[in-house]
Amino acid sequence: MNKTKLIKFEDDIKKIYESGKIRGPIHLSRGNEDFLIKIFKKINNKNDWVFSSWRNHYHALLKGIPEKTLKKRILEGRSMGVCFKKHNFYSSSIVGGSLSIALGLALSLKKKKSKAKVWCFIGDMTAETGVFHECYKYSINFDLPINFIIEDNNLSTNTPTDKAWKKKSNFLNKRKIIYYKYKRVLPHHGTGSWVLF
Repeated sequence: MNKTKLIKFEDDIKKIYESGKIRGPIHLSRGNEDFLIKIFKKINNKNDWVFSSWRNHYHALLKGIPEKTLKKRILEGRSMGVCFKKHNFYSSSIVGGSLSIALGLALSLKKKKSKAKVWCFIGDMTAETGVFHECYKYSINFDLPINFIIEDNNLSTNTPTDKAWKKKSNFLNKRKIIYYKYKRVLPHHGTGSWVLF
């Protein structure tokens, strides 16, 4: 899956959503393709697990979930919580909702002496929450096979993270954290056009 295909997939979903054929909310990605392609080169798509948030389409596609399969779920109105056990992929629309599940799976993998890893994608505002800091600390203390990827667009819905918290945490050069910054191109939810369900 390359950058052009990722953007085309989201553009197709955008058009379908704007036509009123998706009867549920969507969260589209844009502007972070290069970062994600680089990160997913480190992920073993066969054995590793990926945990994502409501903005999960790119993660799912890069994890190897077929476009047709993902599109079907989105058309069913399940864009924000697509899960595919067959592909070791889980997402949640709850802020921080996947963190403790990802941590528990990492602990299980370690106990089973598995070589698989867990990759947990979160936004910058989620990275400021207590649940993230607790999960991160536990993962370090017990040396669990989990990496946290913080996708920083400096927004929580439409609230700038740095203004909400007065100061941003410094996630650079920390163990088990991959951090990147990007500018959100599309709105937090939907496509910028009003759609009635």
